[in-house]
Amino acid sequence: MRRVLILPVAVVTLCLWAALALGAGKPLTFGLLLVGPYNDKGYSQAQYDGGKYVEQHLPGAKMLYLDKINPTDRPGVTIPQVVDDLAAKGATLIFAGSDDMKDGIREAAIQHPDITFVHVSGDDVLTGKAPKNLGNLFAKMEYTNMMAGFAAGMATATGKIGFLGPLINDETVRLANAAFLGARYAWEKVRGKAANDLIFKVSWIGFWFNIPGVTSDPNQVAGAFFDQGFDVVVSGLDTPEALTVAAARRKAGAKVFAVPYNYKDACQGAENACLGVPYFNWGPPFLQVAKAVTAGTYKPAFDWLAPDYAALNNPDKSPVGFATGEALSPEGKKALDTFIAALASGKYDPYAGPLLYQDGSTFVAAGKTATDKQLWFCPKLLEGMEGTGVAAK
Repeated sequence: MRRVLILPVAVVTLCLWAALALGAGKPLTFGLLLVGPYNDKGYSQAQYDGGKYVEQHLPGAKMLYLDKINPTDRPGVTIPQVVDDLAAKGATLIFAGSDDMKDGIREAAIQHPDITFVHVSGDDVLTGKAPKNLGNLFAKMEYTNMMAGFAAGMATATGKIGFLGPLINDETVRLANAAFLGARYAWEKVRGKAANDLIFKVSWIGFWFNIPGVTSDPNQVAGAFFDQGFDVVVSGLDTPEALTVAAARRKAGAKVFAVPYNYKDACQGAENACLGVPYFNWGPPFLQVAKAVTAGTYKPAFDWLAPDYAALNNPDKSPVGFATGEALSPEGKKALDTFIAALASGKYDPYAGPLLYQDGSTFVAAGKTATDKQLWFCPKLLEGMEGTGVAAK
């Protein structure tokens, strides 16, 4: 006869609590793969700071990071190789920071089914290519890029705005488009200028940041804009060359401005040339993922996070923000606040049709508004923009 042992409720509760405490007490070790230097004052540093935020807000969490993961800085090094090393060091969650890592991180996820992978950018979940342990995470920088374009549209005296682009893909094209939409709104709706008097030109360097001998030199491209009479350059690069060049030109007496990208403190040291900066705030979304992985509740998904307009520059809230620069005039700041309020309330829908591409084809039909999928896979520059830009398929 099999005997049944009945324990008092208090003992059972104590055992369950001990088991939960044992699981909860296991600290999270997570990896972070950065495409550029961890201290680039741009895209990679924003992610590095996000990882440090997780360490600060999740007891026991430990970050293992590797930066400069690109073919030039680390020739021959593959994403699966790096992941093998992180796995051997105990990482159970790995963030891959760049769109360029898409194929490598997918391969690594297949090889390590017991590790959770989050590709920051990318769309494997959306396209159905993702293994079960790989999710996508990004934030809707489009709206803060509109704020950047709006600030440029308020500041320009010549009506000539340059956009310094990295490489050409759907992400970079839609971000350039967003900056143009913001600039056009400021130019036409706020300042009452004629549409044909606004020139918004895009020039691409070939990668997320300067690689000597491989990309165009962003210092030279930004300088060429200013030499041609453009008085504002909005950057889409991971690094702040556009602002550096603008600050040097101002020191020489030119009234020019720039808008850097990605990193909240990018204006530091060149405040008199900086109109503001749209930036990523990766701490809160990274922390949310880390907590879910620790609790065993994370479900890989295509997460494209919207701005929190009520707390746009709160470091514990919105995944993207816009830090207004000292160079933006009081009138410009006031108009920008009104513009942000219109975006927040839905009074202004920047993606309401009709919207056409440069070649005259339809992006969004009249009476419609762009869906997230349409916006994500936006391969061409919009009507009214100058420069070439068609994302490869």
